[in-house]
Amino acid sequence: MSIMVSSKRKGSLFDPIRQCFVSATPEEIVRQKLLQVMITQLGFPKELLAIEKELSELPHLRGTAGLPKRRADVVCFAKGIHPEYPLYPLLLIECKEGRWNEGAKDQVLGYNHFVGALYVALSGENLVELIHPQSLSFLPPYSQLLENICKSPCQ
Repeated sequence: MSIMVSSKRKGSLFDPIRQCFVSATPEEIVRQKLLQVMITQLGFPKELLAIEKELSELPHLRGTAGLPKRRADVVCFAKGIHPEYPLYPLLLIECKEGRWNEGAKDQVLGYNHFVGALYVALSGENLVELIHPQSLSFLPPYSQLLENICKSPCQ
């Protein structure tokens, strides 16, 4: 899987979601590889992905008091899956350099206490694992995640 590296901006990568170049840190490389797989192979809509967003910036949490000042690595939204919000988090992913440990799982599950995503995953170098509500050693396609929660087709 190749990612776009800028020859003009040494040490940076182009993020197709944020539409800008970002520093090529080890964690960012993991995130950009994951995004490419999500978009090109697993059918996740680019327009429903949020990258490195403060919890207070997420549409369903705007105006919520007492949120920790934390950023979600990747949030994938879906339409029509919540009765009160037109867009609601389907999937929350925490990206880590290399392999992760129990602390990383605790971190992303702690974030999800506020975010309320229906699925939670961890991503490291060449590995993505769904950890909530079930444990899978892979990330299912977007359509399969929707099928698992919708009685009728969701958009």
